[in-house]
Amino acid sequence: MSDYLVKALAYDGQVRAYAVRSTETVSEAQRRHYTWPTASAALGRAMSAGVMMGAMLKGEDKLTIKVEGDGPLGLILVDSNSKGEVRGYVTNPQIHFDLNEHGKLDVRRAVGTSGTLTVVKDLGMREHFTGQVPIVSGELGEDFTYYFVTSEQVPSSVGVGVLVNPDNSILAAGGFIIQLMPGTSDETITKIEERLKTIPPVSKLIEKGLTPEQLLEELLGKDEVKILEKMPIKFQCRCSKERFSNAIISLGVSEIQEMIDEDGKAEAQCHFCNEKYHFSKEELEQLKQEASNE
Repeated sequence: MSDYLVKALAYDGQVRAYAVRSTETVSEAQRRHYTWPTASAALGRAMSAGVMMGAMLKGEDKLTIKVEGDGPLGLILVDSNSKGEVRGYVTNPQIHFDLNEHGKLDVRRAVGTSGTLTVVKDLGMREHFTGQVPIVSGELGEDFTYYFVTSEQVPSSVGVGVLVNPDNSILAAGGFIIQLMPGTSDETITKIEERLKTIPPVSKLIEKGLTPEQLLEELLGKDEVKILEKMPIKFQCRCSKERFSNAIISLGVSEIQEMIDEDGKAEAQCHFCNEKYHFSKEELEQLKQEASNE
């Protein structure tokens, strides 16, 4: 089954909900960055939340999530857009610890318990919208929940999970975001709270084979959920040789000449996908020529 997310309403429009299966998407990130299990779980959780938050956008809008904790993992950076495309990386991908006291991957220890979660939305305006909150847990689900409540003033519940196989590959990944619309009744809130207390971790439900639709039915009640849209998602990087060429041109003539003199070639690597781009001496000469014309 390919990765996808669903957008839904529940309880007669009182609740907005998103759910995603992101196993293949997180697998692609794991393969490209060779993340170890705890790092995979942290990156996968952030990417799952990020792709659902991207689905809340419209048109060409996009967003960037930065999780900067005081743990050994370093920065988590995730980019997503309204088309279901997401990419991400962590500063230190080879981080792994023993399981925590709950028998789960110790994401909190990797991320850290103090620092910031920042969301920057590019909505096509002159100014970008930026929301920033302190890290409150390091488990990430709670941190995104806190972000929505504090920065966007939307009462929300965010659940994200990743299960990793013994060989480091991804067994299951996914998540949900449930948001209360203004005027949600106390009765509806109580019902949802009770259900959220009793459900297993989201990654376990995906491992069992639950689809995003079934995940929302489990969370909100089968008869309450109305699916509005289903959207494929995937790991997608926007890097290209042309982009790196433009970056080299922007360095200016003397720096490009230095590359030619010192190495006779250049290599550029994308942080997000680890793709490498090679530039021969002839290509650098051409880029130097373009730089001199600017």
